Amino acid sequence: MYEEYQIEIPKSFMALYMDPGRAKPNAPRDVVAARYELCEDLATILTETAKNMFFSLGITEKEVLERCYLGLTGEGAVVTEREAGWVISRLDELLDWRNL
Repeated sequence: MYEEYQIEIPKSFMALYMDPGRAKPNAPRDVVAARYELCEDLATILTETAKNMFFSLGITEKEVLERCYLGLTGEGAVVTEREAGWVISRLDELLDWRNL
């Protein structure tokens, strides 16, 4: 088995690459896997940033997530808007905030 096929991509992420009415993703598996790894890494990295924002700025969890989303979709973005939405949902999940 090739290494790239050992990465389990969640259905929620795979859905970003599914066109309505289609059973297969609109990008090759290696591309989707690479994008998933990037997005998962971003969500993991953002956990500390989000916690710091929450405690130091005195804003709500939802406001933290909104600011993180704006940062992910701003100038020089490395992810698409849909991927940024997934990253924020995953960040919310990792922090166990349950805002989304």
